[in-house]
Amino acid sequence: MASKMLHTCLRVENLEKSIAFYEDAFGFKELRRKDFPDYQFTIVYLGLDGDDYELELTYNYDHGPYVIGDGFAHVALSTPDLEGLHREHSEKGYEVTEPKGLPGNPPNYYFVKDPDGYKVEVIREK
Repeated sequence: MASKMLHTCLRVENLEKSIAFYEDAFGFKELRRKDFPDYQFTIVYLGLDGDDYELELTYNYDHGPYVIGDGFAHVALSTPDLEGLHREHSEKGYEVTEPKGLPGNPPNYYFVKDPDGYKVEVIREK
């Protein structure tokens, strides 16, 4: 039996650009970095203050863009100010959707894309 979620790994084309996006858009901080030059990859773990869950960014040297399949959907984060963060992401020029809600519910989430095209769902805290 598993005891808790640890991290999600996203493979990225440009490590520094991806780190900058997650720091700027959501306040992630780099927690640790593991370089494996002999094996041509670097792993960076990002985290949010007060949260043990981590986002792992894996950079495989000279790989180029990744194809995001139709099986992976998104990672999700919460915010107490959905409209404010949506406005901030829009003003920064990030690719964002309009706030949406599940059928019969008011808008309580939207999506923003990172530099590699991964979707990040932003959900209003309850």
